[in-house]
Amino acid sequence: MAALGRAEGDAGHGAQRFRKAGGSGLLDHLRTVPGITFGAAEGGNPIGDRPFIRGFDGQGSTFVDGVRDIAAQTREVFATDQVQIVRGSDSTLGGRGSAGGSINIISKLPVSGDFVRANASVGTSDYKRFTVDVNRELGSNIGVRIAGMWHDQDVAGRDAVWSQRWGVAPSITLGLGTDTRLTAAYYYLESHELPDSGIPFLYTLGNHPGIGEIETGPAIGRITTAGGVTGTVKRTAFYGLKSRDFRDATTHQATLRAEHDFGTVTLRNTSRWSRNDQAYIFLLPDDSQGNVYGTAATNPTTGAAGARGDVLNGGYVWTRANTRYGYTTVMTNQTDLFGTFETGSIKHSFALGAEFNFEKARRGTFVSRGFLTASGAETLASGGTISPRCNTATIARYYCTSLFNPNPNAPWVNYASDTSSVQAPIVKTLLGEETQNEASTASIYAFDSITLLPSLILNLGVRYDHFTSKVTPGLTYAQALADTPSFTLERTDKLFNWQAGLVFKPTRNTSLYASYATAATPPNALLGEGQEGNSLGTANNAAALTLLESLKTEKTRSYEVGAKADLFENQLALTLALFQTDTDNARVTGPNNTVEFIGKRRIRGVEFSFNGNVTSWLTVFGGYTYLDPKIVDGGFTALTAPAVGAQAAKTVLVPSVNTGRMATQTAKNSFTLWADLKPAPGLSFGGGAFYTSKQYGGYADNRSATQSAAGVVTVNPATKILSRTIPEYWRFDARIGYSITPNIELSVNVQNLTDKVYFSQAYTNHYAAIAPGRSAFATIGVKF
Repeated sequence: MAALGRAEGDAGHGAQRFRKAGGSGLLDHLRTVPGITFGAAEGGNPIGDRPFIRGFDGQGSTFVDGVRDIAAQTREVFATDQVQIVRGSDSTLGGRGSAGGSINIISKLPVSGDFVRANASVGTSDYKRFTVDVNRELGSNIGVRIAGMWHDQDVAGRDAVWSQRWGVAPSITLGLGTDTRLTAAYYYLESHELPDSGIPFLYTLGNHPGIGEIETGPAIGRITTAGGVTGTVKRTAFYGLKSRDFRDATTHQATLRAEHDFGTVTLRNTSRWSRNDQAYIFLLPDDSQGNVYGTAATNPTTGAAGARGDVLNGGYVWTRANTRYGYTTVMTNQTDLFGTFETGSIKHSFALGAEFNFEKARRGTFVSRGFLTASGAETLASGGTISPRCNTATIARYYCTSLFNPNPNAPWVNYASDTSSVQAPIVKTLLGEETQNEASTASIYAFDSITLLPSLILNLGVRYDHFTSKVTPGLTYAQALADTPSFTLERTDKLFNWQAGLVFKPTRNTSLYASYATAATPPNALLGEGQEGNSLGTANNAAALTLLESLKTEKTRSYEVGAKADLFENQLALTLALFQTDTDNARVTGPNNTVEFIGKRRIRGVEFSFNGNVTSWLTVFGGYTYLDPKIVDGGFTALTAPAVGAQAAKTVLVPSVNTGRMATQTAKNSFTLWADLKPAPGLSFGGGAFYTSKQYGGYADNRSATQSAAGVVTVNPATKILSRTIPEYWRFDARIGYSITPNIELSVNVQNLTDKVYFSQAYTNHYAAIAPGRSAFATIGVKF
């Protein structure tokens, strides 16, 4: 039901809802929440979950049982009991980041009682999944629980793409049901897959035939290129290579939690160690040179059109390889004191705590040559020493593939150099260069929910974080092995955040609230595990040191008012919220062509959500979110006026094309609805409808600068302003279930019922992620 005493937007999603909706990963379930969109592996982001909450990147704001889980990864839900989503700035609750909100995954741990729950599923696209959840009480006050999963599938509507994984999560609690409890838990997940390469955007800024405000979307369906080549890009088109592309990942997580109840007050200490490893090579369909639609651009070296044999007609995709190897380790200790007490007629629900953690991240790239040089400078051979243009040579070397008929079975070939005709051996070997990030945090925090009157509640919270981070970039292979870095950049940030909210309850089942909260994102907040708007730098020079001193913490403020109600004797919860979130100190280029922290972003929105039972036979969950996300100040862009006569080239600064535009990776309108109908005993029907409006990935324009013989610089206004977008979409899911006995249920899920071709992520450049086609699977579930 609605948290009537809380002055912020929040939502909880239980394991039963996960099972009925048919998803297996965290993102499958976040898609059912309006106002959450997704980004992925581009611009420094490794492959993994990257939700945007209220328009803000939430990749570094995911927690497991209240402990930050910084590593980039694709999370499973087989061992998840509930997912809590907090909307609005909440660095007071979670620490650094959390500008738009946070996600907290609650693990399955021992509970009172004995039960076994198992589910086995098979379906289209070779879908196979098995999960088990066993809970037992052993003797006096000892509880054990183990959850397990095995999963194997291809991806519906996509050639070549597949995924395999398995996991186990045992736990034990001593003192179950008593005042003193000790819980030990372990979580392991191992996954292997052929990553999806997505679909490239059709146009670049240079080859788009339009003028003025123009857009490009993914190159899908019937297409005629600039050179008159006509063909159809099917939804199944896969531009990667089976012989090259892969992704392997593992997660280890060990937790020890001790708790003791002192009447209405509980003292809890949580210690956790975790390690996440990830390695991949996957194709990024790079179209920075206009290979898809085609271009009449001249050879940049000779000035002659097509002198290199460039395919100017279009119809090709450059098969650029992205590579990464990395691991992240985290050690955390939290101590919390929470409970209730009274001071006269005033009631308090409080929490005090302290947290200490150490985080370490290492990341590097693969090399594909048969050897490593002493400097470790080798890189994956993919045509890296020439411009990524598709010509007769690069097509012959499989650096390019057909837009309309890509061949995932093409060989992965490697040459000693891009001009050599001699093939070299291929070895997926670590490492090229390695970057090391470390951070240590010491935090204290306090919260109090004060019931001043039965109808008036004041919520207060404060948190201080002492965050020290350092980065050691550019280690060669030899330096990484010997752990002998040549230099390190380090800084310390002191973060203070607070929140305040007032709740008025005009009736027992309704409440009105207003709240204010802050968030802070310091430099190096993601430790390289996501896109750093405020990274520490990667060079050992004066410029990097100057930047280190000038870096500022991005600061966010959230204002929110809303109403909550529980209807039908607390069976149906309704929530309405109006909010505005402002961010200052975003890192941009300043008017003097230096890095400055003057960027501003503002997001206004309205949310309406519902959750619960409309009648005894109808249960609903969903909502609608409207966002008005605006880049208020995007900084400046540098233009260079070429040299003329005796006049040297000059640089002039103009306002960024981003200023005044809609923030990227965000949808203005989103709607979700899941309904379960029980028309007869044992029989249930479920259905979902999900809508997301158009999203923007990035912007570009063609402003230029020229100068006269006298050195007077003229800025030529843009004739093209390009937006990279993905279109709006509706998706529908369905489910039917029948309980053969109280302990056995059969069900069938159909996802993407209409086989809609839609895109789930619009990247800053190059390409968009295409969603799976229609799939169906049947499940038998038993419990006893």
